[in-house]
Amino acid sequence: MDFTDSTEEATFRAEANAFLSQHLEPKKAAAIRSGRRDDYLQRAKDWQKVKAENQFAQITWPKEIGGRGGSPMQQVIWNQEESKFDAPIGPFAIGLGMCVPTVIAFGSDEHKQRYVQKALFGEEIWCQLFSEPAAGSDVAGLKTKAVKDGDDWVVNGQKVWTSGAHYSDYGILLVRTDPDVPKHKGLTMFIVDMKQEGVDVRPIHQASGGSEFNEVYFTDVRIPDAHRLGEPGMGWKVALVTLMNERLAVGGSPGPDWAEIMDYARSSGSMSDQAFRAKLADWYVAAQGYKLTKFRTQTALSKGETPGPENSIGKVITANHLQDICNSAIEMQDHYGIISDKDHAPADAIFQESFMWAPGLRIAGGTDEILKNIIAERVLGLPQDVRVDKDKPFSAF
Repeated sequence: MDFTDSTEEATFRAEANAFLSQHLEPKKAAAIRSGRRDDYLQRAKDWQKVKAENQFAQITWPKEIGGRGGSPMQQVIWNQEESKFDAPIGPFAIGLGMCVPTVIAFGSDEHKQRYVQKALFGEEIWCQLFSEPAAGSDVAGLKTKAVKDGDDWVVNGQKVWTSGAHYSDYGILLVRTDPDVPKHKGLTMFIVDMKQEGVDVRPIHQASGGSEFNEVYFTDVRIPDAHRLGEPGMGWKVALVTLMNERLAVGGSPGPDWAEIMDYARSSGSMSDQAFRAKLADWYVAAQGYKLTKFRTQTALSKGETPGPENSIGKVITANHLQDICNSAIEMQDHYGIISDKDHAPADAIFQESFMWAPGLRIAGGTDEILKNIIAERVLGLPQDVRVDKDKPFSAF
């Protein structure tokens, strides 16, 4: 494991930091949910355009499609440096991190010419339409269907928990096109226009007070066959590319960590509590373990290798610790812990906001249980779960 930047990596890190310092303010700990600002979406579009114009938008993408043509390690360095600043990147994380890479991998030349650069320069925003009321972690159990009608497919069904659907221009949509084969073999992926007739987006009011997730209903929505990604029935293969990118993208958690709750405990006089000090030690040890695991990933990237399923460890650790840290901080505040107004709550309500948001992080990108199965089966080599639906047609259930 190599902890130091090479000469080239150190040069790029300095270049990235200088560029970021020129355009953004350093991040403040309490500003983790700055996405609620009224001007956030426009700020995000403006920042995305600036990054793209200076070849910082997608470091590893080829120059011919607007990227920098850089290495995966350079992308890691950029992500590390950008995380230190108040960068409004939320609206583009799903599109550029998951959706557009899927379009690049499986789309036609026409798809790439039409969609990639507009997304890269912040002109269009994408969402991912996978989860359904009866098919969350089991994505292959989805029921939204598409029926071929001439040169079009007619889609009917419902998706749920779709982040950013209410401001997205396009989405990648996974549907069932053949119910008479096993569930993983009857799926197909499409590009869908989120503004077209028949697409109904309904924001969900969350416990945190925000409305970042949505229900999306499809009623006789016509999608041209030319907007298909991959062959009919091969949607699971396409979806795996998206899911792999998703689990990498949500591997960390933008919220308070052990250092921030320790600072708060010092200011509130709670460091003398031995039970709290024991928890703090556990959080610190786990954070350092995850940090070293990320170093292994970075070392693999620097050698041109592809990180494996061990990346699932990150989200299991960080999502649970975020929830635990925030719960402990709220208990530490006693009756003031019930105040969530950042103008009146201790520490600008950073712990309250993150506590209400943390359970969603434990579900997004694969639940704790799904990710533990991946770690058990693909990292530790343990036997797979029993599947009663294997090799049986979806219509039989």
